[in-house]
Amino acid sequence: MVEKWKTTIPELTGEEERGVYVYLPNSYAFEPERRYGVLYMFDGHNIFFDSDATYGKCWGMKEYMDYTGTPLIIAAVECNHSPDNGRLKEYTPFSFEDPAFGKIDAKGQITMDWMVHTFKKEIDRRYRTLPNREHTFIAGSSMGGLMSLYALLEYSQYFSRAAALSPSLWVDMDGLSKLIKKANIPSDSILYMDYGEKELANHKDMLRSFGRITAKLMKKGILLESRIIPGGTHCEASWERQIPFFMNTLLYS
Repeated sequence: MVEKWKTTIPELTGEEERGVYVYLPNSYAFEPERRYGVLYMFDGHNIFFDSDATYGKCWGMKEYMDYTGTPLIIAAVECNHSPDNGRLKEYTPFSFEDPAFGKIDAKGQITMDWMVHTFKKEIDRRYRTLPNREHTFIAGSSMGGLMSLYALLEYSQYFSRAAALSPSLWVDMDGLSKLIKKANIPSDSILYMDYGEKELANHKDMLRSFGRITAKLMKKGILLESRIIPGGTHCEASWERQIPFFMNTLLYS
């Protein structure tokens, strides 16, 4: 089942409410002593229900989790829908300029600080979680993919594994390279990262950039699964088809 409730992020949008989506495994109701790991996800409105998804198509995570019986809680928060590039600002650790979007001021650190110090604490209070790093994961796509990679690098005391689907590496390749270089990453950190074959042309030299970041992450010692998706595009339908791949990586033991 998916529980829905509202939250606020005062540091970013004051008292404006946004949706929270929490998936609970089928076993949650009839195993009252059992505790579960948690996967945090970005763009919560796109994860479970077509009716809530921005473009009318969600990831289908509920169907996958129910079908496989995966014993994991998923906690996801709706993004900022402000027409003033609210989502881009909240989902980037780097300020950048882009011809299509103009100047974007980074608020990714504020977003992650809220997630680990406020939202995670609320999830651990409300639900029977395994709150330690070993059982806490994070995932997202596009700008959410960039944030998931950022979380694994800068908030590794909270997250042991991450999935970055179609991550927006183009935002600041130099900044990301420096972040990887200085990051203090535990040796058991695991990352799934992919990019769609057909979306490579959306940004200049993306295949080369993806390869560079992959190499830097591997050199850093991160246990990495890196894929170019045959025929993959930049949309929820394509990311849905990758669920078995990134979930197997996140839960591999």
